[in-house]
Amino acid sequence: MTNLEVLPPEEVCPAAHSVEGAASGPCLQLWPAREVPLGGVRAMNVSRTLPQRGLPTVGAWCFLDSFGPDRVAMSVLPHPHTGLQTVTWPLAGTIRHRDSVGSDVLVRPGELNIMTAGRGVSHSEFAVLPAGGAEHELPLQRGLQLWVALPDAERHRAPAFEQHRELPVVRGDGFTATVIVGTLAGATSPATVYSPIVGADISCAGRISLPLDPSFEHAVLVLDGTLSLDGQDVAPGPLGYLGTGRSRLDLDAAPGTRFVLLGGEPFEEELLMWWNFVGRSHEEVEQSRLDWEAQAGLSDDDAARARFGLVRGHGPDAGAEAGRIPAPPLPGVPLRPRRRQ
Repeated sequence: MTNLEVLPPEEVCPAAHSVEGAASGPCLQLWPAREVPLGGVRAMNVSRTLPQRGLPTVGAWCFLDSFGPDRVAMSVLPHPHTGLQTVTWPLAGTIRHRDSVGSDVLVRPGELNIMTAGRGVSHSEFAVLPAGGAEHELPLQRGLQLWVALPDAERHRAPAFEQHRELPVVRGDGFTATVIVGTLAGATSPATVYSPIVGADISCAGRISLPLDPSFEHAVLVLDGTLSLDGQDVAPGPLGYLGTGRSRLDLDAAPGTRFVLLGGEPFEEELLMWWNFVGRSHEEVEQSRLDWEAQAGLSDDDAARARFGLVRGHGPDAGAEAGRIPAPPLPGVPLRPRRRQ
């Protein structure tokens, strides 16, 4: 999925060590989500909890959208990415992913798509509709789309794609946790990542206790139900930032509660994010935009050799799936910092 905002704001994410007091110990801060339309007349809305003006990252996690549940035919045409990994985690419905490294796969709930953009990649995502189904029979769509910022040593690498249909599951008193990326409670995901991070989908009820890496900063996003943490109730909607220094996550959960745990070592590099690009400077982001726009109108052979490559199946004969998403205009002033509080 892409950021389809018509006027996307710039986000400069300062290095964690450069902000006095940032990620300096356990806490519980509730950061509200904002609703963002994903473009077009029939587009779904998403609930965005990262980046925030005062909390741009959690570890290397730099973007988090939650979409649905909704009966909308997701149709995201080819669009570019740089300097990040996309993590697609569907909760309901099936998504068809195609990209410029040649992938064409279906991803279903419980399966993970992770795409490494590196120096440049393009991809599309479409909901899989029932064969011969009527308009009112659109499938239920729900899921999470996350980005992980690549560290400087890895952000210019060749693009790549992985799909993992089987992920490790940890079971304990009152909880079941699927480890999406990284390691939790001794179980490690097979997904390739380039920073010390963790992501897990956890279903729970009652009093539970999860081991955490105290060197990480962590956050939780409740999907269903309610949990009580540090004397506060956390319901679906806001991102609960937990700070660093926690060796365990102790909470009480209502029956049927489900939440996502994110964490990672505080990111030590300053990031500049705009639209679908994660870079380090205004000039770098501007060049990425120019390179994507320069691919419009190229022949398939020329587009395949260009920086962002070619997503097959979206040519002039592809019907409703033809086309690409053009980059929005840059603001009239240089992209500027927004600091962590």
